[in-house]
Amino acid sequence: MDNKDMPAIKILPSLLAADMGHLAREARRAEEAGGDALHIDIMDAHFVPNLSMGPDVVAMARRAVRLPLSVHLMMTNPERYLERFIAAGADILLIHIEIKADVADCLRRIRKLGARPGITLNPETHASALDDVLNEAEEVLCMSVHPGYGGQVFMPETLDKIAALRRAARQHGRPALDISVDGGINLDTAAAAAAAGANVFIAGTSLYGVGDMKAAIAAMRDRAAAAWSLSSNL
Repeated sequence: MDNKDMPAIKILPSLLAADMGHLAREARRAEEAGGDALHIDIMDAHFVPNLSMGPDVVAMARRAVRLPLSVHLMMTNPERYLERFIAAGADILLIHIEIKADVADCLRRIRKLGARPGITLNPETHASALDDVLNEAEEVLCMSVHPGYGGQVFMPETLDKIAALRRAARQHGRPALDISVDGGINLDTAAAAAAAGANVFIAGTSLYGVGDMKAAIAAMRDRAAAAWSLSSNL
């Protein structure tokens, strides 16, 4: 891949791993540490077996930081809430390919409302599920754990899917498409995912769980960039 086609390496602290009693402070911590965006997981206790956050938390983060807000809707019916989350301040809005709604239409609505549309795949979902909607998305999020809870262990079988998604992006004439990965991301798994073709790394415990988040973000960025540049798969 030519250097001009290489997408930027981005590190996103995940607010799900933050101190829930001090979310505004924790959002600012991510910004001050050099995060490229703040990731916010929205769970409806139906699509996933957990309940977390809502538009008010997104609005709080929008007031607290200038970082882009990457909002992941783990919801059965996200199409009912697109306007609310974008109005609250979401810059990137990610929905799941597994929902029953018209995914392509949802992605077009997100773009029309002024946010970047993104599509997410659960671990069991094959990369080919995106064939008909890939060109509607500005980002593809590959879950490397089962969504719903933080602190899970990275699933190595995800790496083949990331590589397949990067190949599909090139075949669609979009070699610099953002491909993100979320779940069990640390220095080692970020490097492995980068070698497979990911360029956006969403990390919770490994960033919010350390004393020096700035150093942790810098180290993850360096490891991912090095793995990308040395990869024979790209």
